[in-house]
This record gives sequence, structure tokens and C-alpha cells, in this order.
Amino acid sequence: MIQITRTQARRFILLHQGLLGPRRFSGEAGVLAFIQKAGCLQFDPVNLCGRSPEITLLSRVADYRPDYLYTLLYEKRHLVDHFDKNLAIYPVGDWPCLKRLRAQWSDTPRSRQLTEAHRDMVLARIREDGPQNAASLGLTGQVNWYWATSTLARAVLEQLYNEGSLLVHSKNGVLKTYDLAERLLPGDILTAPEPFPRDLDFAAWHLLRRLRAVGLLWARASDAHLGSLNYRAQMRRQAFEHLMKEGQLLPVRVEGIKDTLYMATQDEGSLKEALAITDPGRRCELLAPLDSFLWDRKLIRALFDFDYTWEIYTPAHKRVYGPYVLPILYGDRLAGRAAPVCDRKSGRLVLQGLWWEPGFTPDDQALDALHQALTRLALMNGCQTDAPHRLFQGA
Repeated sequence: MIQITRTQARRFILLHQGLLGPRRFSGEAGVLAFIQKAGCLQFDPVNLCGRSPEITLLSRVADYRPDYLYTLLYEKRHLVDHFDKNLAIYPVGDWPCLKRLRAQWSDTPRSRQLTEAHRDMVLARIREDGPQNAASLGLTGQVNWYWATSTLARAVLEQLYNEGSLLVHSKNGVLKTYDLAERLLPGDILTAPEPFPRDLDFAAWHLLRRLRAVGLLWARASDAHLGSLNYRAQMRRQAFEHLMKEGQLLPVRVEGIKDTLYMATQDEGSLKEALAITDPGRRCELLAPLDSFLWDRKLIRALFDFDYTWEIYTPAHKRVYGPYVLPILYGDRLAGRAAPVCDRKSGRLVLQGLWWEPGFTPDDQALDALHQALTRLALMNGCQTDAPHRLFQGA
């Protein structure tokens, strides 16, 4: 049993995540390398100061630009956006491994009869005329789709996307254009068999994938397993036992935490590197709401004494901070929260709120580091970078 302090556990996770010390990822190649390491980036279309995967990459990849991600997704096709940690972005080579999840997402009962009635027609239209979006299909009507009413065209396209027959060809803002998966995926990827003969084999692979995305996890229920077979207690327990028996996991005891945590055996070298750190440095990053570092918020509370809730879907009168608040990482501690918003009319990044954690009083160096992080966020969004006192306007 490995025994470490909470400080050492924090530093290991941050180092493993690429959030501590010098940046280890750079440019377009760094985007691909980080996603390959993390397994996937969780996606959400909300864009107040950049979408969640973009902010996640900005916090890790030197000289990050959003066109790097777009190129890897829709031009070079090294990445695919589909389902893993709910809607996610992952390496295209993992497509055969996630067949079970596509089967789950394709099995929706809502408006299934209506979408099935148009399925063959839509596929034939795309096969003959090329990529289509909801506006170009010409289907009329409304359906009850997931959590809201939707156009029939959108519902049919999304149903075909869910099952993997269609993939996103390109995006223009939130408008998605779809094409046949057989035209967008390499032939060997499209025809590759699923490598897992049993649910347990897939569950073990997926558990290790999610654990490595975070760095440390406990065996109890965790939001890190959302969208996975491991969200069920029995399957999760069996997957942990399977990986332990194969020697792919190491148990870790962290001072002050009752539950045993686990890390991937292949990451033991990173733990040794983290244990040798004596100075965490003054690096400052703004963390995305769906960052893999934050997937298990109960674990974050236990290790960092930091309570975080993404309040975008919380009724306004119940919000404590705001709809899109980003945790502030400073060195090896979560030091506060910021609410930056891009004012598209003025082309400025405005900080609508700033809250430091109890017990943390920022000095000039911390404020300067936060200003640099906000400046990077502004540049990523094509906003003007103001003087520090202007960036903090409204906070």
C-alpha cells in the first residue's frame, strides 16, 4: 500500500494532469498528445468565455488556439466527437472500443417511430447529395426529443449520429453538418471489431481510462464514471477487482481520507516525480467546468478543501456565484473562482465576479499570475486584452 500526504496527492494529480510545473504540451501536437493521455475531453456547447474543452486545453497547452482542435476534428480527423464521458472528444482510434456506448445512446425511446420512418431517406440523401444539416434536409415538423421539443430534421440527424451512422462533418458555431461515418472514418477503424468479448472486459478498460483521466480515484460511486457501465456498483466493483488482479492498479492511502484511492500502475513514475517536488511554483490556470481534473468533485473537496458546483443549470435564485464560474488554480491549491465573460459587442473580456477562498490573500505576484491567465483566455476568444485594472472591472 502506497501512503502519501494530501499535499503529495494534490501534486501528483496536478502533475499528472499537466497543470503543475512547466507546460508539457505545446501547439497542435500537444492538443493531440493531451487528449490521447486523458482519453477524452467532455464537451458542452455553452460558450460564455470559450467552450469547456477549449478552456481545458488552454490551461495545459502552450500557445493553444481553437483552430488546432477544429483541424484535428474536422480536417485531419485524428479526433472524433461522440459519446464517452457523455458528449466528448476522443482519439479516432478508440472508435471500435466504444461500440457499447453507441448502442446505449442509439436506444432512445423518444420519438423513435418518427425518426425511424425517415432514417433511410436521410441516409440516401446524404449518400447522394453530400453532407447535410437540419436546415438543408427540408424535413418539416416538431418532435418530443430528449429534454425539449426539436425539429424533426434535427432529431433524425441526431438519432443517426447517436448510433454512429453519421458523424459531424463540420461546424459553424453551433450549426452541425453531418456526413456518413463511412466517409469520415478510416476504413480499418470503421471495420475493426470491438476488442472486448464481455461487458467486464470493456468495463475494466473504461475504468482504467477514466481513472487515468483523473489520476486518482476511489472505488465508490463517482461522477467520473458518468456514461459508463461502471456507474453501476456491481460492475464497478468487478472492474476494480479485475484490474487489481492483473496488476494494473496500485492502492494508495492518503492521510485524512478514509477510502482507499487507486492509481494506474503505469503512472507510478509520475508519482515519484511528484513526491520529489519541494516548490509547486506560481503557475496560475483557469479551469473549465467539465475539466477531467474536476470530474469527481467529492474527491476534489476531500483533497483540496474546495467545493465546486457548475451552476449553469441551477435556477438563478439558487446560484451562489454565477452560471459560468471557473476555479482558479494557483500553484498546488485551488485559490478562488472567477467569472469571465466575453462581451462580443465591445470585443472585451469582462470579469463579472472574483472570489478568493477563505484563508488565501493574493499578493501582487498572485494577481499578476491571474491577469496573465485572463489575458490568455481573452486572446483565445479573440478579445482585446486590457490593462489589469480593466480586466478586473466588475469583480
